Amino acid sequence: MREEVSVVELLVARCAGLDVAKDEVVACVRVPGGQGGRRQEVRTFSTFTSGLEALAGWLAAEGVTQVVMEATGQYWKPVWYVLEERGVALMLVNARHVKILPGRKTDVADAAWLAELLEHGLLRGSFVPPPQIRELRDLTRYRKRLIQAHSAECQRVQKTLEDAGIKLDSVAADVLGVSGRAMLAALVAGERDPQVLAELAQGRLRNKLPQLRQALRGRFSDHHGLLVRLALAHLEHLEGAIAALDHRVDEVIAPFARARDQLDTITGVGKRAAETIIAEIGTDMTVFPTAGHLASWAGRWLGEVLVECAWAAARSRDSYLSAQYWRLARRIGKKKAAVAVGHSILVIAWHLLTNDCDYADLGGDYFVRRDADRARQRAVAQLQALGYQVTLQPLAA
Repeated sequence: MREEVSVVELLVARCAGLDVAKDEVVACVRVPGGQGGRRQEVRTFSTFTSGLEALAGWLAAEGVTQVVMEATGQYWKPVWYVLEERGVALMLVNARHVKILPGRKTDVADAAWLAELLEHGLLRGSFVPPPQIRELRDLTRYRKRLIQAHSAECQRVQKTLEDAGIKLDSVAADVLGVSGRAMLAALVAGERDPQVLAELAQGRLRNKLPQLRQALRGRFSDHHGLLVRLALAHLEHLEGAIAALDHRVDEVIAPFARARDQLDTITGVGKRAAETIIAEIGTDMTVFPTAGHLASWAGRWLGEVLVECAWAAARSRDSYLSAQYWRLARRIGKKKAAVAVGHSILVIAWHLLTNDCDYADLGGDYFVRRDADRARQRAVAQLQALGYQVTLQPLAA
């Protein structure tokens, strides 16, 4: 324990810095000391729940009003959650940002350095969503992984069929649709007659019976049957898990249904994409002063879903985002154009959530109209610079 006199402006009188590791937390508390100085004390706690509760009790006893910790892997989360439940004001900071701040002495521990920076207002906190949004994020991220696993399993089935000489995907648009699954189940059960297999087709696929008979003739063996049987069982399990997650997401997002529906009005953004966006950024845009702040923070987390939304928007008709995509694609290529449109979608999301409104599309002819306005303004400015007074009058129809 030591006392010192601070000559730098003090913004947080009672604060603490935490150096979080897997098995222990080093905590440094800095509070007012005698004769206008500062008192500092460092203690170490285990990361077991009992240790974190003891940490919370010590912070409360010292009257600490704000606590800062670095985002170190996953280790900070249990500490954050325990302190959050006890109403402690918390700040999470980026370790790289802390390292570049000047003035640190070599003998100052991480926890003490964080506390000193916090008390002088030199730290910028990272966004940590509230508990309900964190739960939604866990659900949507897990759902995404299961959907990816489902896609990989579908590809595995098609590779197995290709190996067996079964060309079902050359005739049926969806190998794992109702008709396709019936044929696969029959193959697994031992049926090899192409005509019998083709008769399992339903709906419009029955118009392609001759092609199906050709496609279903191959060298499908018991080995292929085992692989397909296991894959189909895995797919069924994944589909059940995804459905359960969908149901739970619907329950958790209920308080944010209005925000989800607002995002759903953006061209290219469907219900599930809107849920994912809310799960990553929340609905309170006051934590992001501008749309640019949101874009710089969320781009790395939402990049993939935003690009998917951009591709969907590009396929829409007579929309601003579609026009933007094709305008950019001609200059910088389709991939970069999709990224740019994804950025626009995120900016639009910020404005909708900030202003509590639905999306109003500018129209597919927006750039044509804008370019015409700009050309007219340039022409008028040039004539005025030459000393002419310009009056514009539209041509008679």
